[in-house]
Amino acid sequence: MENILPWFVLKSVPGIGNHLFKRLIDCFNSPENVFEASRKDLLEVKGITPRLVSAIKHHIIRDSVKKDLDLVIKKGYKIVTMSDTDYPHLLLQIPDPPPFLYVFGRLNGSFKNIAVVGSRNATEYGISTTRRLCKNLALLKMTIVSGMAIGIDSAAHQGALTGGGRTIAVLGSGLEIVYPAENRKLFHTIAENGAVISEFPLLREPEPHNFPIRNRIISGISLGTVVVEATKRSGSLITARLAAEQNREVFAIPGSIHSFKSTGTHTLIKQGAKLVEHAQDIMEELSYAIKAPHEEDKTGNETMERISHLSSKESLVFEALGPYPLHIDDLARKLSMKPGKLSSILLQLELKGIVLQSPGKLFSREAME
Repeated sequence: MENILPWFVLKSVPGIGNHLFKRLIDCFNSPENVFEASRKDLLEVKGITPRLVSAIKHHIIRDSVKKDLDLVIKKGYKIVTMSDTDYPHLLLQIPDPPPFLYVFGRLNGSFKNIAVVGSRNATEYGISTTRRLCKNLALLKMTIVSGMAIGIDSAAHQGALTGGGRTIAVLGSGLEIVYPAENRKLFHTIAENGAVISEFPLLREPEPHNFPIRNRIISGISLGTVVVEATKRSGSLITARLAAEQNREVFAIPGSIHSFKSTGTHTLIKQGAKLVEHAQDIMEELSYAIKAPHEEDKTGNETMERISHLSSKESLVFEALGPYPLHIDDLARKLSMKPGKLSSILLQLELKGIVLQSPGKLFSREAME
């Protein structure tokens, strides 16, 4: 790993934000060269003022910088700068890429990334659909990028892991502050099968203003962004907007027209986002950038095979269910069937993997491709 101290020091210079940092590196190639450059050469960089030149020339190594770097070394994290080959190439294309990333795990420079984001307070439909979609994308060798929040984000990471694929979590806090705390196990599993990354110092708390900032990385590192169950005020819409501004694809998974949790995703579709029903919708849209495998949809075929062998009673119950959970009592009334008999049939359908039971005796069709 290159000498990273100059990167930390230049980033700590007051007034040097991500835009200016990138311009300086584009011009001088390294922080060391920036510090050694003449005042005249520095002033030729757009946005650099005499005051900033003085700040650069009189820079000091702050104690906070030393402590952060010491902790990086102690904990065994990696620092990947924008001059490293492992730095995500797509991220370099946005106007304000972070000068470096704190990395727990391994970034392999892959560009076959797709972001999947959505509601923290997701429905079972949203969770199961996200897991299935991300599992199948992982099987197609796509890397799933999300923010490790509860709800859709966690489901996206879990789906990728179930598919044996890579996944990247982008945090709105430092790597030493796992947020939310209940995702600590997921945090370590992601690092073992991809990477957890952040642009924030290791001990930075998950402050509210951090999350819109980190969203530009989620979209910026990806070829496209998929939004699942977002309300009209959802933070996921910020990620979608950033993706569009970065000239990346925007996708949306539709929900029920009666669910306020999908009003934001439906608005995206009205505005031109690609409607997604299954993984192949995404692969076809991104075919210009990646060579998508044209494999037969084995998951869908296996599901149809199981459905074709149902008994008449099982078919009746299966047809009465939909993607949104239905209480067993409501289902019994709908079918005029005794609860005991219905419970037995539902159990058989669960065992066959085509019906999903949620807490509270709620049942729905298992999401399928």
